[in-house]
Amino acid sequence: MSFIFNAWYAAAWSHEVKPAQMSKRTILEQKIVLYRTSSGQAVALQDRCPHRFVPLSLGSVKDDRVECCYHGLQFDCTGACVHNPHGTGRIPLAAKVKSYPVIDRCSLLWIWMGEEPADFDKLPSFPMMEADSGYRVVRGETVLRANYVVIGENLLDLSHVPFLHEGLLGSKDGLGIEPVLHTDGDDLQVDRFMRNISVPTAFDLLFRQDGKPVDQWMNMRWNPPGAYLIDVGVHAPGESREKGVWYYGCHTLTPETSKSTRYHFAAAWPPGGKDLDPETAARLAEIRRTAFEDQDKPILDAIQEEMGDAEFWGMKPALFQVDAAPIRMRRTVERLVAEDRAKRSGIV
Repeated sequence: MSFIFNAWYAAAWSHEVKPAQMSKRTILEQKIVLYRTSSGQAVALQDRCPHRFVPLSLGSVKDDRVECCYHGLQFDCTGACVHNPHGTGRIPLAAKVKSYPVIDRCSLLWIWMGEEPADFDKLPSFPMMEADSGYRVVRGETVLRANYVVIGENLLDLSHVPFLHEGLLGSKDGLGIEPVLHTDGDDLQVDRFMRNISVPTAFDLLFRQDGKPVDQWMNMRWNPPGAYLIDVGVHAPGESREKGVWYYGCHTLTPETSKSTRYHFAAAWPPGGKDLDPETAARLAEIRRTAFEDQDKPILDAIQEEMGDAEFWGMKPALFQVDAAPIRMRRTVERLVAEDRAKRSGIV
C-alpha cells in the first residue's frame, strides 16, 4: 500500500513552528523543512538543496529566506533560488526546491503533499481545538514504528480497550456490545454504548470519584486519510449525557514512511466543567501516558514488526464482527490510494 498524496496531513502543532527557526519532518517519505517568516506565515519546502543535495534544515533562515549552509544559496517561500553569492550570481533554472501548501487550522499546521491544487474543503475539522473555542486542551505527540492504517485500525476497533486498557479507560463489563457503524461518503463513524459497567479509573477521577457503575459511550469518527475524533464520556446508569462528564479525543496520523507514523493527539474538555486539582490532573496525565506509551505503542510496533513487508490480505487475517469499521477504513484507503496514483500518473 502506498500513500494518498492529494490530501492534508498534520505536519506539526502550530506552536512548534516559529519564525526564523527550522523544523524538519518526514512525510510520505519526503523530507520537509518547516519555518515561519517574520510575519508569521508558515512555509514548507523540500529539505534538499538542488546543488549538492545538502539538507536545507542544516542551514538558517535569513530575511525570510532559507540559506544553505554549504554554499550560501538562498531560497524564498516559493522554493525559488533568489541569491547565488558566487561568480556573476547567475541562477540556473534547476536551482529551485518544491514548496508545499500549508495552513494553520485547529492549532495544527497542515500540509498538502500532492500535485493537484490544495483542496481546502478537505481540511479535517477539530473546532474544539481552536484557540477561542473555550475548550481546555492538552496536547501531545509521539512517533510509532507502525503503518498509519494499522494505527487507524486500533482507533476504530475499541473492543481492545477492556483488555489492553482494562481499568484505566474501559471495563470488561461492556464486552458483547456490538459497535454501530455509520458511513457518509468516505467518512466513517463507529459508536459503542455500554450500560451499567464498572467505572474506568480515568472517568472515576473526572466524574464522581465514588467507584459506582456508569453508562459509557465511545463514538469515533474517521476522515480520510488520517484524522480521528472520539467523543467519549460517562454518566450515571440511565441518566443523560448532560449529567455526566465527557471530552473529545483528537488524533491525527501522518505517515512518515510505510512503517512509521507521527501521531498528534489531544484531549479537549468542554467549557463550563470544573477545574481539576493538581493531583487529579497529574494522575490523568499519567493514565494518558500509560495508555499511549506503555500499552498502545508496544502493541502497534509489534504488529508492524510481525507484518514486515507482507501484504495484509495475503496474510489471511481472521475477521470478526468488531472488524467492520477497520476493514471498511482499510478498503477505503486502498481505493483512495489507487485513485490518487492513477491521477498522478495521468491515467484519469
